[in-house]
Amino acid sequence: MGLTDWSLASTYGKLAIFVIGAWVGASRGGVLAGLAACGVMMNIVSTASDLTQDFKTGYMTLASPRSMFVSQIIGTAMGCVISPCVFWLFYKAFDDLGVSGSQYPAPYAAIYRNIAILGVDGTSSLPKNCLTLCYVFFAGAVVINAIRDALGPRWARFIPIPMAMAIPFYLGGYFTIDMCVGSLILFVWERIDKVKADAFGPAVASGLICGDGIWTLPSSLLALGGVKPPICMKFLSRTANARVDTFLYAS
Repeated sequence: MGLTDWSLASTYGKLAIFVIGAWVGASRGGVLAGLAACGVMMNIVSTASDLTQDFKTGYMTLASPRSMFVSQIIGTAMGCVISPCVFWLFYKAFDDLGVSGSQYPAPYAAIYRNIAILGVDGTSSLPKNCLTLCYVFFAGAVVINAIRDALGPRWARFIPIPMAMAIPFYLGGYFTIDMCVGSLILFVWERIDKVKADAFGPAVASGLICGDGIWTLPSSLLALGGVKPPICMKFLSRTANARVDTFLYAS
């Protein structure tokens, strides 16, 4: 988190759903157990990642680490009281909370519930070769990191970082274009004035990322030109995929 500003709280929450849900089983309330484990995991990881990011920001702004840690404790304690109260108010004020088409449909709730339903079936509900790909890429990431550490900083800068390579798969291609163009700008800036680039580079990058300024113009031009993506990707469950195949072959 401190290196990439990328919180994996939701990823670890989904992992908890699959692990705990498959362990408990559908007949013993695996869906509820998986969702409960997901909630606990996401809160823990999210708080820890935010604290790590705050420490990084504090280091860059010369703030007191002790003050930041105490403030984080106070904020977390307040959230333990305020968040349940806010949820209870919404739950009591809106009878259709979480219902599709209502004012507060809570789409993520339906997504995570469906993930939990798939999770209680264990690995049998995953796409074909899904675990094999996970094992291969996990081992590849470990090997690449080990090579980077063994070669030292002189040669490691020529080897890509697996974490950075994984971000576009998680966030989408637009983020890759932003980072690529931004890295090119920073490289030229360092050649012109390295002192100012080191001092103001993070602030400029934060503004571009928060405003998504770089990709807005090309995206608008592509939309005006009526350009469509050359390929579309969608992940379906095994049951839904069988129905799609049946429909395509029948037609």
